[in-house]
Amino acid sequence: MMVAGSVEAGEYYARAGIGVSHVYEASFTDRDCSSESPAALYGCGLGGDGKPYRSHGAFETVSALEVGLGRVGSTVRLEALVNYSPGFEFAGHANFLEPGRRQSVAAEASSLSAVVAASVDVPSNVLPRFGSWRVFVGAATGMARNRIGRTVMNFPTTTTIVPGGKWHGLSWMVMAGVERGLSDRTTLELSWRYSDLGELRTGRGQGRVIWRDGSRDPLLLDLAETQTELRGHGVRVALRYAL
Repeated sequence: MMVAGSVEAGEYYARAGIGVSHVYEASFTDRDCSSESPAALYGCGLGGDGKPYRSHGAFETVSALEVGLGRVGSTVRLEALVNYSPGFEFAGHANFLEPGRRQSVAAEASSLSAVVAASVDVPSNVLPRFGSWRVFVGAATGMARNRIGRTVMNFPTTTTIVPGGKWHGLSWMVMAGVERGLSDRTTLELSWRYSDLGELRTGRGQGRVIWRDGSRDPLLLDLAETQTELRGHGVRVALRYAL
């Protein structure tokens, strides 16, 4: 497989890339809505919109950085990649109250993943090349470590603070893209990816309810975990340099 310029099977390369991802809409729910000690944040039952208690919303567009090392095989290119998405915001609404009443929810999250990826060139007799651009497809699997800071829930007269938390576990992605050699050692790559980064979980710990007018002392809460899935798709621009 000719990957870039004169890069041949058996040679190693380094890569660096940047990109953006769109994370799908997310709903935070209790891991166990019937938990009493610690207390479930949402609890069982239906909210003001007729759906199970939750906080539903979306993440802002996520920026991403990646670095890696790879090796060109006879038919498959193998890579070890590290991807990092720094702080990105969640904005949504709880459904404890009737729709239209104030119950906003906000939090900041980040994700770090390490995966092993394999990709292959698509033969020109299967999919024609676009000039000097070659088409490739691939897949990857590995581990992700996701973090979410404290969640702030604002209601008409109170603010509820939910402790942040961390999660680590399996992640995977599929990708497709095009590449072209810029020189004997350098390759430009443009790709699309669908990523499943596992879960985001708020932490078990002390939360609190604050009356914003100061009429009452804060109410301390021993809260159980809540969770949501972290999935989305995006684009990457990367350079590979043969070592």
